[in-house]
Amino acid sequence: MRFDVITIFPKMFRGAFSDGVIARAIANGHIQFRLHNLRQYADDKRGTVDDTPYGGGGGMILKPEPLFRAVRAITEKSPGSDYERERIILLSPSGKLFHQQMIEELANYDRLVLICGRYEGVDERVREFLADEELSIGDYVLSGGELAALVVIDAISRALPNVLGNEESFHQDSFQNGLLDFPQYTKPADFSGKKVPEVLQSGHHQKIEEWRHQKAQEKTARMRPDLWMKKKSTVV
Repeated sequence: MRFDVITIFPKMFRGAFSDGVIARAIANGHIQFRLHNLRQYADDKRGTVDDTPYGGGGGMILKPEPLFRAVRAITEKSPGSDYERERIILLSPSGKLFHQQMIEELANYDRLVLICGRYEGVDERVREFLADEELSIGDYVLSGGELAALVVIDAISRALPNVLGNEESFHQDSFQNGLLDFPQYTKPADFSGKKVPEVLQSGHHQKIEEWRHQKAQEKTARMRPDLWMKKKSTVV
């Protein structure tokens, strides 16, 4: 999987994936990560990529020309290209809400091009004629799409083969079954009188799985009643 990020603030990404799971995945060649400074695709030497909105109003809008040029340059096919399945994604608060099922779907692509919105947004023609999809990581507004892009890259990378040291970890993550993750414990078994549940120390795998499933349901119903109602409505 290759991630190409178009941004006017590439420095925001430096160091973000220099440690941890994603850093190892990049070093081992399981994922590729490329940054593209949008200003390099501007018309003038100043690197102008924004302008005032038609119709008036505050703020600035990212111009269409630099974004179209950037995407065209990134996605232009070359002999022997391995990126047969690619998707162009605009990060924006008005996009579809990013969720676990979407992560698994996007993990099947060879390359994702992520456009980081800024200021008051992007020219509408980018949404209509350039982006394949518009994603939001939540119902709130950020200063730009860079933080959202980092979230998307991290989440999708975890779903790729060989990225996690233990593949079972991904399948046990919260939201995988429409439920939050079950409670987890480690040593010591007794910490200041607060003990690990006996069932987890029993070695009885079936009882452990039953306990985990029950606790996951209880936790979801308590912490995320919206998810719990959705989960119950899908049970036949």
